[in-house]
Amino acid sequence: MSFVVIIPARFSSTRLPGKPLVDINGKPMIVHVLERARESGAERIIVATDHEDVARAVEAAGGEVCMTRADHQSGTERLAEVVEKCGFSDDTVIVNVQGDEPMIPAVIIRQVSENLAQR
Repeated sequence: MSFVVIIPARFSSTRLPGKPLVDINGKPMIVHVLERARESGAERIIVATDHEDVARAVEAAGGEVCMTRADHQSGTERLAEVVEKCGFSDDTVIVNVQGDEPMIPAVIIRQVSENLAQR
């Protein structure tokens, strides 16, 4: 079963500005999240961000970026913009993995995709 992971990554967090780029063991947090998503077996992984520094970090790690507007109130709104821009079909399984979850087990991402596919 194929599925897509979209990772919203907002740079201008009010509690921790620049959160996606916080260094964890020598890598930006967003790169750790990207790596977990890769381990899940997703067909496609897109990081949705409104900040060039986040985009550069993701691209340097070989990831795909979709630049989004800066006015989103939530990661879900950012994800919806990516879905619209990419034109995914109604039956595409899309898993929303937050950009501040560097320790999320890949098996959980895959399980969510399987649960969504059964709906």
